[in-house]
Amino acid sequence: VHLVESGGGLVQPGGSLRLYCAASGFTFSSYTMRWYRQAPGKEREFVAFISSCGVTRNYADSVKGRFTISRDNAKNTVYLQMNTLKPEDTAVYYCHVTIIMRDYWGQGTQVTVSS
Repeated sequence: VHLVESGGGLVQPGGSLRLYCAASGFTFSSYTMRWYRQAPGKEREFVAFISSCGVTRNYADSVKGRFTISRDNAKNTVYLQMNTLKPEDTAVYYCHVTIIMRDYWGQGTQVTVSS
């Protein structure tokens, strides 16, 4: 199992970023995918999930209405569109999947929201 995040960077408050997670080594279309984030000095927290077929999505209250999770099963990729970014969104963002009760994580991508 291999998860590779990309798309992070420095953005001003109110700006947008689109994160990507390229997956390999498993049957991507069969699994729920999640995004988490970890800010400096804080625990890793849930951001969003999307079901295997993309029909069911859920978000943390802190990002609801601003972030959108989506997936392309033909490309084995899950996305996180982040709009109206705030300084408190600054964190390392991780892609996650659970397969047979084992958790897999990517290396993360840094998102910094600052003027």
